[in-house]
Amino acid sequence: MNFDIVLKNMPFILEATLVTLKITMTSFVFAVIIAFIVGIARSYNTPMPIKKFLAAYVEVFRGSPLLIQLFLIYYGLPKVNIVMDCFTAAIIGLSLNCGAYMSEIVRASILAVDKGQDEAAFSLGYNKLQTIFHIILPQMFRVSIPNLVNCFSALLKDSSLVSVISITELTRIGQLIYSRTARPFEIYTTLALFYFVMTYVVSLTSKSIEKRFNAIY
Repeated sequence: MNFDIVLKNMPFILEATLVTLKITMTSFVFAVIIAFIVGIARSYNTPMPIKKFLAAYVEVFRGSPLLIQLFLIYYGLPKVNIVMDCFTAAIIGLSLNCGAYMSEIVRASILAVDKGQDEAAFSLGYNKLQTIFHIILPQMFRVSIPNLVNCFSALLKDSSLVSVISITELTRIGQLIYSRTARPFEIYTTLALFYFVMTYVVSLTSKSIEKRFNAIY
């Protein structure tokens, strides 16, 4: 084993790690927005055509591989004159995929809140939007935070798939270094360690946030 190769290429690995984090965090923000819009819309009395459309979106993106979705977005959409750069395609693909999964978490968490909360809010003069934002969502957050953070960890690892659309993130830089040095063990052990450290930090952050919410509510 020769980990000097890793040390020599550490600047490239660190730069690629920043790209991975940038893609993951940007995608997660958009995925959360999608998840809340879809989850809330499917939990309440939304017009049936919209509900069916959102249900179809969830089923399609949960029922097909992320890799195929990335290929379709980056290589397939140009066939219908929708062209985008690889970074944008990665963000859209990851956001839509993760948003579909998280929307089910949001929907389940909303449905887990006792229906009596709605009735109590109504008796206090709250309208529907006030009830959702001031009564339902705070309680839903407490239930959903562990699962949402797990989705972030999964998204962080799934971001390795964007290497197939020519983005030089952590996995891609590992492939490039390996092809140049023919030292797979050292390179991929290092990449595994990087991914583990990042997901472990996310896990610790999740526990801290969960404790704060438990203390508040």
